[in-house]
Amino acid sequence: MSHQNKSIGFNLPDAQICLYDQFFSKEESDRLYISLAENINWQQDQIKFFGKIYDVPRLTALYGDTRKTYKYSGILMQPHPWNEDLLFIKERIEKEVEAEFSTCLLNYYRTGSDGNSWHQDNEKELGRNPIIASVSLGETRPFQLRHIQRNDLKRVDIPLTHGSMLLMKDSTQHFWKHRIPKTKRDIGPRINLTFRIIKNE
Repeated sequence: MSHQNKSIGFNLPDAQICLYDQFFSKEESDRLYISLAENINWQQDQIKFFGKIYDVPRLTALYGDTRKTYKYSGILMQPHPWNEDLLFIKERIEKEVEAEFSTCLLNYYRTGSDGNSWHQDNEKELGRNPIIASVSLGETRPFQLRHIQRNDLKRVDIPLTHGSMLLMKDSTQHFWKHRIPKTKRDIGPRINLTFRIIKNE
């Protein structure tokens, strides 16, 4: 079953962001969510903050070209080789956005207590103007953005629904931070897949 191929562009300064709702059908999304939750090699990373070690508030995994390591927040990740589900998602995205991705970073938000704090995907391995395609499966969570220089711009909230794909490119990572906030609401889990192009060898 083909996706709806409807996109919403966001008129934001210093950014190019586009949301594809229902990029995967409900049937595809349901199947992929169950398969990824069960079959991905999820890991619990830890981060050092002011001299103390904390569990990162989500599970993670890295897949892709096995030569392309990825480092963020002091965590060096070694990729697992692509599996059938990830290649299916990757090929669908690449056909739409005309890019070839080397790597997929996955996040598993198990409850509302899992989240991702304000950050930019601006690691040197991603190059100057990285293109990042973010697929969401499971519970809808708000994706929040804020400009790092202009206080006159309001925070942007984009609900990322089951089967959606958010595309960020050009100067977005230079000027905007983003996060998935935690919530005390009783909500279900969410899997997020961010497809990237790693420049290192």
